[in-house]
Amino acid sequence: MPVRSGWLSPDDQSRDDTRLVPLGALTPTSPVATRSGVLPGSADGVYRISGFTLTGTANSMSGTVSPGRAVLQSTDARGAYPVALTEYLPVTFADGDAQYNRVDLLVLRIYDDAYDGSGRTEAVVEIVPGTPAAAPAVPAAPGLSLPLYEVAVPSKASAGTGGIAWATALVGRRTATVGVGGILPVTTDSSNGAYPGQYRDLNGVIQRWSGTAWADYQPPLVVETTTTGVTAQGSWSLSWFGARRTRGVCSFTVGLTRLTSALTATAAGTTNPGNLADELVCTLPAGWRPVVETYASASDGYADGAVRIAADGSVQLISWSTSGVIAVGNVVRFSACFVL
Repeated sequence: MPVRSGWLSPDDQSRDDTRLVPLGALTPTSPVATRSGVLPGSADGVYRISGFTLTGTANSMSGTVSPGRAVLQSTDARGAYPVALTEYLPVTFADGDAQYNRVDLLVLRIYDDAYDGSGRTEAVVEIVPGTPAAAPAVPAAPGLSLPLYEVAVPSKASAGTGGIAWATALVGRRTATVGVGGILPVTTDSSNGAYPGQYRDLNGVIQRWSGTAWADYQPPLVVETTTTGVTAQGSWSLSWFGARRTRGVCSFTVGLTRLTSALTATAAGTTNPGNLADELVCTLPAGWRPVVETYASASDGYADGAVRIAADGSVQLISWSTSGVIAVGNVVRFSACFVL
């Protein structure tokens, strides 16, 4: 049988068995117990879990279960049973009841005669038949088994009547388990974490177990600040500079004092009212500059204008209020926010 188990046979364990079944510490549920589940992953990286996938055959009562690896945890004293399915496994469901629908349960199950007295020592994929009823219930999973799928079997279903409606008949029940410290992929899992700092991926959202609850994880916010590195240019001196950056975004504010010769913008009625000859006022430090040229408003408290901030960190005063004057001693300040 292609379902292999590790550390189960009372006689021997082949080298193939040892190589195929999952080894090592997996997601804990106690100091000595492991979370039961299927190891995640698919050959193309598209699916969360591809192991032990049930695929129905059209117009039939049969399907196939795909290869995969899993771990089934018993009691703390008995330990965990590693399992591997190495080939596609055919399964066939019984025909439907003459009157009522039913729900069967497909499970991965461990038989261990030393503990359950079953007379069997093996891992199997088996069907737990449900009870036909007007409102059929899902049968209980047997001891030491891992539910894989619920399968709805309509009344009167058979290969001769079109079989199981596979497109709508299946409800997935597989859960995942991963190596200890790994991020556990889940969809509707409500079980508690095993230790503070454990992570899981819940439908694309990373969550962290705090010790009492799962919470969406946000990486610690790292904010860098600086008040140095700006170089004033020409007839300007630096009054202040303050900048912050985090996650690729920077904001800053600069104050520059006019040292010599007042600046006067062109008057109304001229060709370009409010114009100034572009004047380099300062240079921003490396690492605190925009990727592309950007613009910001500027003011000295009496009038307003604009500055151009280039990718090389140079800042130029390019316009001012019509007929506005930046007197010696006035402080021009401007702020900007941009992606680094």
